[in-house]
Amino acid sequence: MAEQSGARHGLRYDVNLSMLFTELPLLRRPEAARAAGFDAIEFWWPFDVAVPRDADVDAFLRAVTDAGVALVGLNFFAGDMPGGDRGLVSWVGREAEFRDSADVAVGIAERLGCRAFNALYGNRLDGVEPAEQDELALSTLDSLAAAAGEIGARVLVEPLAGAPKYPLLTAADALAVIDKVGRDNVTLLADLYHLAANGDDLGAVIAEHTGRIGHVQVADVPGRGEPGSGELDIDGYLADLEAAGYSGFVGLEYKPTNGSERSLDWLPRERRA
Repeated sequence: MAEQSGARHGLRYDVNLSMLFTELPLLRRPEAARAAGFDAIEFWWPFDVAVPRDADVDAFLRAVTDAGVALVGLNFFAGDMPGGDRGLVSWVGREAEFRDSADVAVGIAERLGCRAFNALYGNRLDGVEPAEQDELALSTLDSLAAAAGEIGARVLVEPLAGAPKYPLLTAADALAVIDKVGRDNVTLLADLYHLAANGDDLGAVIAEHTGRIGHVQVADVPGRGEPGSGELDIDGYLADLEAAGYSGFVGLEYKPTNGSERSLDWLPRERRA
């Protein structure tokens, strides 16, 4: 088990409420995050459908606003995540559905001040040429970046572990896509868990690409639990990121090993807000 030094550096933290506090109904989680000492949160797509009802959107907006927390990260609709889907950016045949959903996401972000969208690339599809999916992905990311740019936001591209049909495994894979899009507000989401689980050299990624990282997330390896539950020197890597110039948020996106509250013990309360 890696020893965590208590995150003494000055980075800002947010809690991912699609992974933590899931013992509570979704609309009660922002308040729970605030009670735990956080003033910033992030979510995967917080609805069961691509285009939710206006009433459901309004209820989500109220829950975040009433809790007094800032939404700093939001995933675009990614399909049936529990069923194995990992995004619609490259999903040929679902373009209109995704476009309509992205419009809702941008509207939510504009109203809540969120300025970071995670655009999961999507799995390879049976019967569809990878080149066709990649062409669609570049077009989609370009459109998303244009829409996000209208509100001063950025689009994040994330490598993932544990998804056999997902083609972006390393920072280099994601950066190659970002380079092809060629927009300044399309950046890397560096999830230390996913990168390490896929064998990426975290030290090299930080040394070479910190300036291209738009958001950071953490979980330990193996197991994807809280820092200190595995073998990854998360505190050391976060210190390296800060020394390299990263000043954004660090999202706590992990599976609590013994309840959400206790899984936060590694991060002193005075560092949470």
